Amino acid sequence: MNRAALAPVGDAFEESLGAFFGQGLDYVDGAVAELVRAEGERQARGIELIASENVVSRAVLEAQGSWFCNKTVEGYPGARYHGGAEIADSLETLGEDRACALFGATQANLQPHSGSQANLAVFSALLKPGDRVLGMDLKCGGHLSHGSSANISGKVYEIKAYGVRPGDGRIDMDQVRDAARAHRPKLIVAGGSSYPRALDLAAFRAIADEVEARLLVDMAHFAGLVAGGVLDNPMDHADVVTTTTYKSLRGARGGMILWNDEGLSRRLRAAVFPGVQGSPLLHMMAAKAVGLGEALQPAFKHYARRVQDNARALADEMMAQGLEVVTDGTDTPLVLVDLTALEIDGQLASDKLAAIGITCNKNLIANDPRPASTTSGLRFGVSAMTSRGIGEAEIRRVGQWIADCLLGRMTDRERVRRDSEEMARGFRYYAVSG
Repeated sequence: MNRAALAPVGDAFEESLGAFFGQGLDYVDGAVAELVRAEGERQARGIELIASENVVSRAVLEAQGSWFCNKTVEGYPGARYHGGAEIADSLETLGEDRACALFGATQANLQPHSGSQANLAVFSALLKPGDRVLGMDLKCGGHLSHGSSANISGKVYEIKAYGVRPGDGRIDMDQVRDAARAHRPKLIVAGGSSYPRALDLAAFRAIADEVEARLLVDMAHFAGLVAGGVLDNPMDHADVVTTTTYKSLRGARGGMILWNDEGLSRRLRAAVFPGVQGSPLLHMMAAKAVGLGEALQPAFKHYARRVQDNARALADEMMAQGLEVVTDGTDTPLVLVDLTALEIDGQLASDKLAAIGITCNKNLIANDPRPASTTSGLRFGVSAMTSRGIGEAEIRRVGQWIADCLLGRMTDRERVRRDSEEMARGFRYYAVSG
C-alpha cells in the first residue's frame, strides 16, 4: 500500500471536519438555503388557509433541529435495541406524560411518523386482514386512512361507509346505527379530514357497544380544540384515539395514539414497532414534546377559542357574501365551500385565490360529480393565521375577498393581492432574512 498517496486524502478529510461542524447552510449549500428563504418569504406574505397547516413556535423549530437528529433507537423506553438510549428514554417518557396529561389518557404512543401511520397501527392492532370496518366515506369528509380503496386500509380490510344527509351535510346517526347493525363491523371510525361539525361521540359509543365493535376516533383536525377545552374529549368515549400533532394542535408534524385500556397496550405498541415502522424520529419526538408542553399552558385555551371563533366568522362572512358553506357553518377549525352552483371546479378556484395571496385546497364534497383531481369544493382552515394573530375583523375581510374572487365581483385583483400581502405581513412571523 502506498501510504504517501493516502496522506493528502487523510489531510483533506481532517480539514473538512472544521467545515462539517462549523459551516452553516448558506455556506455549504446556497441552492437549498435560497429555497428555504423563499419558502419563508412565501409564508410570511400570504394568507394561509390550508386546514392541515399551522405555524409552530421557535422552540419547536429548535427541537426539530436538535442533536436528537443524530440518534437512532428502536423499541420503547427501557427496552431498546440500540445502546446510548437513556436520554432518548427520558425524552419519550416526558412526551408521553404530557400527552396523557393534556388529553386525560393513561397511555400514549408518540412514535408514529404521521396520523396515517397511527391509524394503520390501530387497524393492525385491533383487526385481522379481511375484518370489517365502518368509517366515513371519503367524499363526505372521511380520510384516506379510514378505508379508501386507494389506501392500504382499503386493500387489507373490508370497508363499509356511512355518509352525510343530502339536505344539511351532517352525519345522520340513525344511518350510522343502521349501517352498523347491517354490517356488524369489528371497528367503527369517527372523524375525518373535511367534516366541519362536532361529532356526537356518545352516540358513536352507544352504536359501537350495541354491535360489539371497537370505536376509534381520529381527532387530527380538531385535537387543538379538544386540548383547549372547546370541544368534547374523545377519550371519554373511544377505545382508541389517534391524532396528528400539528394542525390545530400547533406542534411538530407527526402522529400519536392515545388509549386508557391497559389490555390494549401490548398490541398497540407492537403494531407501531415493529409492526408498521422502525426507529422513531427522535428529533421530531423532541419537537412533539415541546408542542404538547405548550398546549398544556393556559394561553393555549385562548388560542383554541379564537380558532373556533375565527372559523365561524369566516363561514358566516362567506355565506353572507353569497357562497354556499357545507353544513351552514362549522364547529371546528375548517370550513368547506360547495362550488357546484358556480360552475367552477376546486382546482380553478384555488388557483384564482392563490393569485390574490390566499392559499387553500380543493376538496371533494358529498356526492361530488367531479374527480379528486379537480373536485367541486374548497377547504379552508384558520389555525395557521390564528397562530399569527388574526382576529374576526380581519378574517371577515378575507371572507369578502374570497367571495368577490369566486363570484366574479373583483375588479382590481392586483390591488387585492397587495392588500392581502399587507395584511399578512402585519401579523407576527419569524424573521425570514438576515
